[in-house]
Amino acid sequence: MTLVQERLHTSGLHIGYGDLSIVNDLNISIPQGKITALVGANGSGKSTILKTMARLMKPASGGVLLDGVSIHSKSTREVAKELAILPQNPSAPAGLTVTELVAYGRYPHQSGFGTVSSEDKRVISWALEVTGMMQFHARPVDQLSGGQRQRAWIAMALAQQTDILFLDEPTTFLDMAHQLEVLQLLHKLNSEEKRTIVMVIHDLNHASRYAQHIVAIKSGSVICEGSPADVMNQDMLREVFSIHADIVTDPRTGVPLCLPYELAPEA
Repeated sequence: MTLVQERLHTSGLHIGYGDLSIVNDLNISIPQGKITALVGANGSGKSTILKTMARLMKPASGGVLLDGVSIHSKSTREVAKELAILPQNPSAPAGLTVTELVAYGRYPHQSGFGTVSSEDKRVISWALEVTGMMQFHARPVDQLSGGQRQRAWIAMALAQQTDILFLDEPTTFLDMAHQLEVLQLLHKLNSEEKRTIVMVIHDLNHASRYAQHIVAIKSGSVICEGSPADVMNQDMLREVFSIHADIVTDPRTGVPLCLPYELAPEA
């Protein structure tokens, strides 16, 4: 077994809403410098896990450790310097421009309220450039296409200058072209900027193509995890998604792809 360098992992994590338990005794490690995809059926606990790892939710017990320290013991500003999160369907105030949105990402690094330094301006310009949004810098966010809006929000997250980026279903409600636009940007950020990216994603073939590490979740528990070749198999698809599928090899990338053909009977 190959040991993976890690900065972020969970230890005995229990998460719930009131008396309802969602996740029990979760122990997962996020490989550094890779794209990790959390996959599972609706209601499996994927987004709950992501939110807790990003410190948006507090666990009932157990912990999320970043460099060996519980992220829930750190201040919001401290955590915001280490990791950024793009939640599902974020919305911006009407009329807010792309540059103004991206500038919010500099908040953790600012010493005075509303003070934008020369370093802030440099990073904002860099984030706009790397996401291909410089040409839209003065355009209101609510006048952008779906893919452009997602890229603008990703630019804001990048402006935080964190090594770790969380995304909760970043391609939801986007058409195929805009989905590829966002996923190719994430691939570029990972390969060129060495960002550690953790994303909840529904499309298993997108997970297999763009992630190097996949965690398959059912009822708040990890069923299997590893490379696409390790995880994408008929047993996992039947247990986690209750489907029968053929597994084929992508002729372009060599990763496994699934072709579902019928529902599997519940055990």
